Order: sequence, then C-alpha cells, then structure tokens
Amino acid sequence: MKRNYEKIKRIFDVFTSIILICMLLPFFPFVYISIILAYGKPAIIGQKRAGFLGKPFMMFKFRTMNDLRDKDGKLLPDQYRITTFGQFFRKTSLDELPELWNVIKGEMSLVGPRALLIEYLDRYTPEQARRHEVKPGITGWAQVNGRNVITWEEKFKLDVWYVDNMSFGLDIKILILTVIKVLKMEGISAKGHATMPVFSGSDKY
Repeated sequence: MKRNYEKIKRIFDVFTSIILICMLLPFFPFVYISIILAYGKPAIIGQKRAGFLGKPFMMFKFRTMNDLRDKDGKLLPDQYRITTFGQFFRKTSLDELPELWNVIKGEMSLVGPRALLIEYLDRYTPEQARRHEVKPGITGWAQVNGRNVITWEEKFKLDVWYVDNMSFGLDIKILILTVIKVLKMEGISAKGHATMPVFSGSDKY
C-alpha cells in the first residue's frame, strides 16, 4: 500500500506541477520583472535546505527581501528587509512558485513538511527529526493548521503526525485547505517576525 501511495503521489506531483507551470507561465514575466524593479537581480534565489533524510538540496523561491545591512555589513533581520511588495508575495504565496521545479526534479513534493534550514538538523529531538522521513513539501499539515502563528514544537508535532498518517486523501485535503488559507491570507507571520523566529532547539530529553 505504501509503495502504491508513493507512486501515485509522485505521478500526481509531476502532473500537477507541469499543469500549474503551464497555467502560470504567462504571469511569470510580470512577476520576474516586478521583482527586478523592486530589488534588482536576482529575481529567483536558491536556498540550501534539508530534504528527504536530511539531504541538502537547493530550493528555489522568488525573492521577497532587499539586501539592507547594518554598519558592520551584516544583513538586517527579515522584518526590516521585507517590503510591502514582498509581504504581498508572501501572503499570496507567489514566492513559492519556483518550488514547482523542485517538485518536478523529485527533491520536493506538493505536500509534506516544509524544507527548513540545514543548521536546524542537529537541533531537533529524535522525534522531531522524523519529519525528514518523507520529502519536504510546498505545503503541509502544519501549514494548514497554523502556519507561522504556532510554535516550532507545535509545527513539528503536526509534521510527524503527517508522516504517520499520510495518504493520498489527506494530501488532497491539505491542498484544498491550502487554497482556502492562501485566499484568506492567514498565518503568514509570527508576531514581530517576517515569517518565524529562528529555531534554536528543543529540550531533547
């Protein structure tokens, strides 16, 4: 049953991603040019993230922040670098569209735990690390149950719940709920942050 599900999930991921790219292709030049005008090049950025079993991969996103730095040359915190334009892109999830290419490549799925920073890998508890037993997703169970207004610990519990209960029916449910959440623009940012604060780790015992 698991193998059948994985095959169906992969076929659905690729087919749906190709359809979405074809549908959205006419809008890509507008988005690309808008980002160049707002921030300069590059319009699409690659971020190293932890994928299946923690293996690093380059995740692609549309740029939503500028490069403002402090007097020491260090980038300012996200909330100071994101503009109104960038906030709109995040609220509508337009910045996530290039991740469809990661899905086609097989590095991500449409549904799964979000791909997080490589440096978080050694900060997870053994239970939290189970989120890497499946491919990361563009959206997931945590995203439709609070997204960035819940704590990291709550997110990881939801991620592990998905790993233990994933099914094609659940994936479809998550995708439908994602569309609703995007239209409502809910759960975009944690209080005082552009998205979420840095995950500094949980008590491992």
